[in-house]
This record gives sequence, structure tokens and C-alpha cells, in this order.
Amino acid sequence: MPHQLNAATPDAAEAALLTCCGSRHWARRVAAHRPYPDLDALLAAADEAAYDLSPGDLIEALACEPLDPVVPRQSASHATRTAARTALHAAHAAYESRFGHTFVICLDDVAPDEALDQLLSGIRSRLGNDPEDERAVSAEELRRLARGRLARLTLCQTAGNSGGHRAGHAAGESRPQSRPDSPYVPV
Repeated sequence: MPHQLNAATPDAAEAALLTCCGSRHWARRVAAHRPYPDLDALLAAADEAAYDLSPGDLIEALACEPLDPVVPRQSASHATRTAARTALHAAHAAYESRFGHTFVICLDDVAPDEALDQLLSGIRSRLGNDPEDERAVSAEELRRLARGRLARLTLCQTAGNSGGHRAGHAAGESRPQSRPDSPYVPV
């Protein structure tokens, strides 16, 4: 249950919500509809707010996503992980060059041993999208990421910790300082 989020001041609630999605409009909207009786109500409100993101809100939220590719941990050799990291860096650079924002994909429902393949496959297939289609796909992936982060944030708060680890971002960029991240972590 989102007890701590319900009890937080509006500014504190928005700050916590910004760790889940970097759109200030989204965070204000979700915070404004408190209190939430349960996690399902909170997630429904978060979904509704995500569906209503303007193109500017989406750009703002995508700008808050981590810049560094995340290589999911799996039982692979160091050489394989290094090759995967190199391939991901190249694919991310091509994606950012084509679309002007970082690549986002939600891997919450993917088994850890399949995550790297899903990540590489996703970025490669989406490089062929036209910009308008990719904007829609990115918005949906961002919505899914926010849902998972919000659920983990609520679980972390319920467990009595404020959760999340510092996300790596480029120096000087304004990004949320901690995020209830996906179960996949950099190698």
C-alpha cells in the first residue's frame, strides 16, 4: 500500500514520483490524486497520467532516463559481457543519433538470462521505426518502466527503506538522484 506516498507533503510526493518518471507534469498529476487506497489504484492513476503525456512531457521524461546502457547480469564470461557492452554502446549511439533521445525498454517481465537478448533485439528492431512510431513505442515503454519503478518504490517504502540506487548520468545533467530500478543492473 502507498501509505508513505499518501502521507508525504506534495513536494516530497512529487520528488519520490520523479524517481519513477522524469515528467514533472506526470509526477504532479499522480501526487495530486492522493490518497490512493491501494497499489492498484496508484498504478491506474500512474497509467492514466502516462497516457496523457504531451510530446514535451515525453521529451522531459526521456531526458531523465539513464544514458549508459544497462547490461543485465547473467552467467556469461567477462569477454561476452564486454562484447555485449560494446554492442549496446554502439546500438545506443545509433539510436540516439536517429531519434534524439535515449533508448528505453522495460525488461521487468523478462527472465534475467533472456534480458540481454531482448535488449539487443529491441534496440535493433526499433532502429527501423519512423520517428512518430518510435515516439509512441518509447512512451509505452516509459509507462511500463514507471509502473514497475512505482511498484518497487511502494514495496521499498513498505519494507521501511527509501530504496533505489544512484543512477549513472552525464555530468551536469538534471536527473533524479535515485530510482527504484529494475532488477537488472549493470555488469
